[in-house]
Amino acid sequence: MKKYLGYSLLLLSIIFASCEPIKRTGDFKILPLPQEFEITGVSALAHNSLKNVYAVDGAKMPIVSKVLGELASTQNEAEAQITYAIDNTLDLGEEGYLLNISENQIEIKAKDDAGLFYAFKTLEQLVIDAYEQKVNLPICTIKDYPMLSYRAVHLDIKHHTEKLNYYYNLIDKLASYKVNAIIAELEDKLQFPSQPKVASADALSTEEWQALSKYALDRHIKISPLIQGLGHASFILKHDEYKHLRDDPENDWAFNPLNPKTYDLQFDLYKDALAALPDGKYLHIGGDEVHTTGRNSGKTSLELQLIWLNKVCKFAEENNRIPIFWDDMPLKDSGVYESMFDSDLSQEEVDEIWKENEHKLSAFLDQLPKNCIYMRWNYSNSDALGNSKAMKWFLDHDLQVMGATAGQTRWVLMPQQESNMHNIRSFVNASIDNNLNRILLTLWDDDSPHFELYMRGILAFAEYSWAGDKRTMEEIKTAHRQREFSHELTQPMYAFIDDLEVQVGLWKNILLKGNKRNYLKKMENPLEEGVISLPDLKNKGVWTSENKERLDNAEEILISYEQVADQIDEMKSMTSRNLYTLEVYEQVNELTAYPAKVLMAFKELDNSNNEAGSLSKVKNLEEEFNKVRNELEAVYSKTRNLNKPSDYILDQDHHAHLANQSINFDWQFYAEMLLLEKIKKTY
Repeated sequence: MKKYLGYSLLLLSIIFASCEPIKRTGDFKILPLPQEFEITGVSALAHNSLKNVYAVDGAKMPIVSKVLGELASTQNEAEAQITYAIDNTLDLGEEGYLLNISENQIEIKAKDDAGLFYAFKTLEQLVIDAYEQKVNLPICTIKDYPMLSYRAVHLDIKHHTEKLNYYYNLIDKLASYKVNAIIAELEDKLQFPSQPKVASADALSTEEWQALSKYALDRHIKISPLIQGLGHASFILKHDEYKHLRDDPENDWAFNPLNPKTYDLQFDLYKDALAALPDGKYLHIGGDEVHTTGRNSGKTSLELQLIWLNKVCKFAEENNRIPIFWDDMPLKDSGVYESMFDSDLSQEEVDEIWKENEHKLSAFLDQLPKNCIYMRWNYSNSDALGNSKAMKWFLDHDLQVMGATAGQTRWVLMPQQESNMHNIRSFVNASIDNNLNRILLTLWDDDSPHFELYMRGILAFAEYSWAGDKRTMEEIKTAHRQREFSHELTQPMYAFIDDLEVQVGLWKNILLKGNKRNYLKKMENPLEEGVISLPDLKNKGVWTSENKERLDNAEEILISYEQVADQIDEMKSMTSRNLYTLEVYEQVNELTAYPAKVLMAFKELDNSNNEAGSLSKVKNLEEEFNKVRNELEAVYSKTRNLNKPSDYILDQDHHAHLANQSINFDWQFYAEMLLLEKIKKTY
């Protein structure tokens, strides 16, 4: 009996020991990657052995996540596993820190409060990796600081809002990856006290925005507002009360810059936005993609824009904000704009374009406000030599410049091109090389993918803007999977996102006659102009022959769909966090497969000897669509408000924004809905 008891105790001790951290090397992937990170061994510190902290200089403990447990401050340094201090004499830039882990001690020294906060964020990632891998923390030295001091993410809520709690969780996540700013494109999602008619019924109150701003500031994120004007003003000028301010009485796109009441209104909106977001440094005033006439005043569009720009920049200065202005219109009106988006142009060709046209821009140099930051945006060709030339022109004339790259532009359903990582990388590198020190990652809500689908691009931006160009894109993708899901999911077999991007690219117009998904709402007869033809039961095989390429794409989608579905299923069973993100990807995968299955049903009908059976399958496609839609909406609506308020007024939709084309969520499925309507009318 004692023998069996001994075996049992031994077995229990082995099982218990297997659950405890052990002294072996782990795989630690910090994101963003520190400037210097050297691991020399394995410490005696387990993930759960960090109990006490000691402030060497009495510095306030930063906000930390639950990952570090309930850390207690102690007055006895000998009791502490973590000691920390702020030393502004450290040979580091702002936000920098040193983190050293020895056998039994963690020592943190930071340049400033932000550096201390980020040191603990790095420690949190190390603790997560140690816990998941059941290893002790590494003996290591870290020296870290950012390559760019202002690392902002764009929060564009023009077409929808999230549940309020989602914004708080988002702030926590951005802070964990050392993003330190948000530019919030408020549009009509603030309850403007001075101009309440502008606000949508689902707008956040001033107090709600102020609470978000304070929460962010406590995590070293400053939120600044973006209030669009001179153009992109449809959210205001669509209302009857403001039509008298339009530049074109029939068009809700732009203000008349010569009407003094334009500024009365805009300054009211600015004041309300600054009150709602009091902790930001900037006021983004927009100003892109607009030509005005001043109600046929005879002035040029550039003259009119500079009148407006100087007035709003003066307002910003008087209210202690730095204005940010999209720079495209002066460059367009001067004839140099196209060179910024053509990567094939040589330096000689770019220089020739500028030589011929620069005088047009220089003629207005004295009218370009000096207190303004000129935001050089390029979302697809930031490595074009003309893009660098434009930035250099502003810098050479003592004008401030900030770059703007993109994690989401006009892609439907989800970002494409590897989360646009190449463009993000090249523009951040250009910003570093030109000492711009600031950059924005735009995330446009025009076609409104779910925000969770932006995360890989956000993490890539966080990596490049903090660490610089240290990792390859594949290494960043691997680090993304470890940080967002689990260290067990770093292997290439779980890299499904790029494959799903290809599916989405094929899905977008597979039921349509060309690139028409965004334009169906403006067609007089979208069933005929936009939606593909259906099989003619009297001419068997013709439809299949005419749609060979479309059917090949459908088969490609379905093969990929099965692989991605299996990958996501396995990842859901293994992930340690962010299960919801995988659920969102899962719904994208299901939606892309639906029209491919439709086309396979059409092929069967077009070639079937059992016409009744095949036709029955086609007629039952609506039931499957309803299932796909309902499941997607159920997942999305956990964090997102899917429908606009019932009294919401849609504007004239000048740029064919999908998310601006219906009050409810129909806009996401309009092509599929039209096809089903066509099936009913045909069969």
